[in-house]
Amino acid sequence: MKAILIYRNKRVLANGSIEEIVIWKLPEPTLDQPHGFKYRLYFGLADGTCLVRYDNERGNRDHKHLMDREESYEFISIEQLMEDFLKDEKRAQEENL
Repeated sequence: MKAILIYRNKRVLANGSIEEIVIWKLPEPTLDQPHGFKYRLYFGLADGTCLVRYDNERGNRDHKHLMDREESYEFISIEQLMEDFLKDEKRAQEENL
């Protein structure tokens, strides 16, 4: 069985900044994704500068990038993931735009 795409959206805001969210449901949990989801949530400037990214790429469990700083992230649920990401995105917009 393959992973199932459960959400994908990309927005380009009026100021040119980009928000992209992709979430997959895995056929079964893995060592790196014990909750059974693979995700990438991104917010950055038009010039490609990443301001906020949440992801759980293979070999690097749940974590987030805030500008050039990387921190671990405690995954609770998809809803909480979205809420946390949008809060950090809002803060990044206030500080950088």
